[in-house]
Parts: sequence; structure tokens; C-alpha cells
Amino acid sequence: MDISDLSWLLAASPILIFLIIMLGFKWGGSQASMLSWLFTGTIAWIFFGADFKLFGYTYVKAFLLSIDVLLIIWNALFLYYLTEQAGTIQQISLWLSGLTNNRAKQGIFLGWLFPSFLQGIGGFGVPVAVAAPLLVSTGFTPIQALVMASIGHAWGVTFGSMASSFQSLIAVSGLSGLALAPATATLFSIMVLISGLIVTWIADGFKGLKSTFPFTITLGILLGGGQYLLATKGLWIISITVPALAALLVSFLWMRLSHRNSLLAGEQIYSKEIAIAIFPYVILVGLTLILNLILPIRNLLGSFTISLNFPEISTSLGDITPAENGRNIAYLNHPGEIIFLSSLFTYIFYRVRGLLKKGDVQLILKRTMLNSVDTALTIFAMVGITTIMSHTRMTNILAEGISRSVQQILFPLASPFIGALGSIITGSNTNSNVLFAQLQMRTAELLNLSVPLVLAAQTAGGAFGSIMAPAKVVLGCTTVGLVNQEGKVIGKILAYGFSLVLMVGILIMLMIFLD
Repeated sequence: MDISDLSWLLAASPILIFLIIMLGFKWGGSQASMLSWLFTGTIAWIFFGADFKLFGYTYVKAFLLSIDVLLIIWNALFLYYLTEQAGTIQQISLWLSGLTNNRAKQGIFLGWLFPSFLQGIGGFGVPVAVAAPLLVSTGFTPIQALVMASIGHAWGVTFGSMASSFQSLIAVSGLSGLALAPATATLFSIMVLISGLIVTWIADGFKGLKSTFPFTITLGILLGGGQYLLATKGLWIISITVPALAALLVSFLWMRLSHRNSLLAGEQIYSKEIAIAIFPYVILVGLTLILNLILPIRNLLGSFTISLNFPEISTSLGDITPAENGRNIAYLNHPGEIIFLSSLFTYIFYRVRGLLKKGDVQLILKRTMLNSVDTALTIFAMVGITTIMSHTRMTNILAEGISRSVQQILFPLASPFIGALGSIITGSNTNSNVLFAQLQMRTAELLNLSVPLVLAAQTAGGAFGSIMAPAKVVLGCTTVGLVNQEGKVIGKILAYGFSLVLMVGILIMLMIFLD
């Protein structure tokens, strides 16, 4: 084994160690991540030139990044326990059971369409945190719920969150959005339908696929076609939100008309009770739209930020991270802040309605804190691992090793896996694009491949890879009551996630062949 092979194995070892502990030994996320964090620091110090100064700055960066994620988790948990304490989760379950008794359609509505809409307007972990508990409330197992919500929204990650990941692709590549959008939108227009079919399969197997096939195909065309039309016209900021909203309305009307005579006696819920039950989510969606789509409000609130300036950081081997600002947290229009405001309005409304008592808020806060301690430790440790790896070139070594090991004909197949790798170890498609877009672009040019198609593979791989990021898995497990049982979940997430990334690679190969 030459030194390049050894360097690649050493760079990959933190990820391998974490996966072995999680999958092989079935450890909880907090224990596995803390041990992997210590291991990563040791490897970085001995082999990649890290020192105490580098560790100090990377841990501060990790803290800021972790807080960015934890603000969502803490507030999403509080909102969920609030609605559970008020009994409205059970009302939603009864409503959906009355709307349709078809398990596949219930899965499509809450596991595909609703998470896609949430990804379009907010993202950042909200789709899984909000949708997965609702799926559990309708009778799906926690693992089913987590997998469906994860797969259901992944197709919208690149153009979701106000197209933040796509904007990063534009910035890093130097190409225009109009040049990149056709290939990327075409790819996701196909993958959205595949995602919907997988969600349907998980919900009710072959029976579900057969009974809802026209329903799923119609919604897939609406989502994919709408996304392509908007993205290629320069409206990528709303290219997930608008089609997802339209699909939700169409599916609601379709299910309502198809099952209007199938309600059992005593199962009907009055419209007033339905409105009360969905009040938190109406407020959540409304606040998100107002704070993100009304530009004067968005710009004003976005001007209030927390950020730290970091100096240039170098290793003893000469690898340099330029001076930069740390994570810029716009706390007044942060997704966590939006969920917090939704929780506040919901609490006041439910107290007035008599659904919550005076001492309930203390109970809800206690449950939130008890169920988020392990999550906080896990996320901080995992972000610590990724910051160390990125500051010691371990991340780049991994990607370069993958790209050099394949030939021209196979690179399009490997390209989305590089994107997925970036998302898995950073937890973000945006970060993956920042890390690897230039590498993918240069490799495509050297191999005489279509740059827009290879970059589409990068961001699509990153989108589906993001659902496999340990921090995202931990977040989902927390919201459905699977704290410290992440090892039971991550295997299924990895199986579906890598299958989707492989499909992306096959599609890109076909698109390059036909180009």
C-alpha cells in the first residue's frame, strides 16, 4: 500500500469507525459519536498535522453549527409535545383515518407531499421533525415514519430552503443558474417520482403501489413538472414550494372525493375540531411564508445575526484554511425561531380553548429537555468530526481518492457518491456543494464530460446523501421516540439512501450518453 492509499484509509477511518460502532455494536448515537470524535482528533493530530490551536477554533465553529441545528430540534420537540399534551395529534390521526383508510395514501400525503412542502419553505431538518411524528400518530411504526419522511423530502433539498443549496452550486462553480438549472431540474423531476413510489412501497407494499399508482404518477408529474418549469425560468427559489402546495391541495381533494362515503359512524370530526388540531401547522406554514417570501421583512430580520470571525488556520503539514466568518445565525428568522413562535401562539390558543392547563408547560419543557440531551451531545460531536476533517484536508483526500479510482465511463456513476459523501459527513447538501463542486467541475473538464450534468449529479447525490447524515438521523429518531436506538434506524436509511444515489448515477450516465 502506497502513501496515497494509506492517507485515504486514514481519512476514511472516522466515518468507518462511526458506522462500525453504530451498525456493528448497536451503540446509541451519543456514545458512538463521542468516541468517533475522540478518534478523529487523535488521527488528525498524529497524521494530518492538527494542533491545539486548530482544535480550539474548530470546536468553536462546531459549537456555532450545532446551535444552528439544535435550535430546530429543541423547538420542534417542544411543539410536538405541546400538541401531544393538548390531544390534537390524536385528532389529526382520526381526521386522516376518516379522510381515507388507504394506508398508502396516508403515507403519500404525510410522508411525501407534506415533507416536500416543508422542505421548500424551510428545510434544515424541519420536514422530518414535523412530519415523522404525524406519521407515527396515524399508526405507522417510528422506523417507517422516519424513513418515509426522510425519503419523501430528499428530492427537494437542492431547490428547497429557498434554493440555498442551488445557490451554493452557482457561487462555487461560477456558472449561471440558468445554465445549471435544466440538467438539475430534469434529474430531480425523475427522482421525485421514484421517491414517491418508494414512500408508497414502505407505507403499504405492493398492494399500496397497485392501488395508488395513478394517484402517485399524477402527483409525481405535478411535482416534477412544476419544479422543472419554475427552475428553468429562473424561479428556483419557489420551485419546490409552489408545486408541493399544489400537490397537497390536489391530493386532499382527490382523497376527499374518493372516500367521502367511507367514513364509519362516530369517526367523523367536525371542521371546527380539525381547524383546532391543525392550527400549529397552519401557523408554522404561514409564518414561514411571511418571513421568507416577503423580502422587506426577510431582509430586516436577517440583518440581526450572530457570527464570529476566525483567523487563518494551518496544520503543521502546510494545509491552510483561510480566515473566514463562522456560521452566520440570523436568529430572528431562523427556522427554530419560526417554530418557537408557532409554539408560543399555539400554547396561547390552546390555553384559551382549555386544551392545556396551567402546569402543562413545565411538563412539556421537562420532556423536551430530557429527550434532547443525548441529541445535543451527538450533534455537537458529529459536527466536531466534520470540522476537524475539513480543516485537515481529510474530506478532500476522500473525494480525490474516489475520483482518481474510476475511469471516464464510470466517473458519472461515482460523481453522486462524492456529493453524498460530502452531505453525510457535513450534514448539508449546501456544504457538500461548497466542498466538492469545484473538484467535480475540474474532473468533468479533464474527462471531457458535461459540466452541468456532473454538477447535477453532485448536488443530487448531496441531496439524497443528506438524509444519511448521522445528525439528521439523530434528529428524526429524537422526534419519534427512538433516542439511543439510532443503530436500528441507520441501516435502513443507508440502504434506501445509497440506492437512491445509485439511481442518480445511472440516470446521469444515461443523460451523458444521450447528450
